[in-house]
Amino acid sequence: MVLPPSALAHIRQKFGQRLQTGVELARYTSARVGGPAEALLVANSASDLQAIITALWELELPFTILGGGSNVLVSDQGIRTVVVLNRSREVRFSDRETPPTVWAESGANFGALARQAAARGLSGLEWAAGIPGSLGGAVLGNAGAFGGDMAGNLLVAEILHHTPVMEANEHSWVQRESWSVDRFEYAYRSSVLKRHPGAVVVLAASLRLGQSTHEAVQAQIDEFTAIRHRTQPPGASMGSMFKNPPGDYAGRLIEAAGLKGAQFGGAQISPLHANFFINQGHACANDIYQLIEMARTAVEQQFGLRLELEIQLLGDWPVDSEPVGSGQDR
Repeated sequence: MVLPPSALAHIRQKFGQRLQTGVELARYTSARVGGPAEALLVANSASDLQAIITALWELELPFTILGGGSNVLVSDQGIRTVVVLNRSREVRFSDRETPPTVWAESGANFGALARQAAARGLSGLEWAAGIPGSLGGAVLGNAGAFGGDMAGNLLVAEILHHTPVMEANEHSWVQRESWSVDRFEYAYRSSVLKRHPGAVVVLAASLRLGQSTHEAVQAQIDEFTAIRHRTQPPGASMGSMFKNPPGDYAGRLIEAAGLKGAQFGGAQISPLHANFFINQGHACANDIYQLIEMARTAVEQQFGLRLELEIQLLGDWPVDSEPVGSGQDR
């Protein structure tokens, strides 16, 4: 969908010079690929994010929220909805509560949040210290590593909920609510928000922590970091490309299919870990997508299993690809 000039005029009337057009999105993604945003707005706080999203819902304009950009592949044609760059990053620790907690806006870097907790001697987020995405994306996708995940830490999230118009004489409404962890119906790298995108936006979240010491927490982070360095490749990537199927590993299947180290254009399936697809410095999004299809086809032909993406595809992609993401990403 291309935004019509009338839509851009409405956005500009509402937000003035805050509206940016034709912004290249490669600079905002960890894979360093992606075409332009037809329209882009930057949200600098949770209240600012709420105001922007409410206005877009009222204008009935589709949007995509881009957080850390670490779990997405943006097409070379870019994103033709309104892109909202989430830079809401306020963080507040409650060290003296039992248990201690941290409240943060959804644009906060999740890995940095874990390291801040460690500096205060607060445990519970050691598993997240190497995750580059935003807190909002982590809440959305039930991010996890090393036996920990968002489902185990989330206490409550502040969300913005939209009920669209169903009848001609009805009005849509937007409401800010607090959701406890059970409302998210978490599963492996999934939530009800990810399974049904578009109607809910995460504004902020409160996470459960534990009391410890800086030395103990940092030692655990260092151990996890060393494992990451041994098993995960450096370079521009999106993190894990595919979800691990039950009882197996996507990387093992891709390697067994003979594609470890395979290249297309400027992209490569990592020789270190086959579930990581690397931009070697001159890749475009289509190069990475071609490797995705190569890996899926080879694994399906040899093992009868179709790998499911862990990342989200944003922008214009073939109609037979997985559902294109919208709403909120990492």
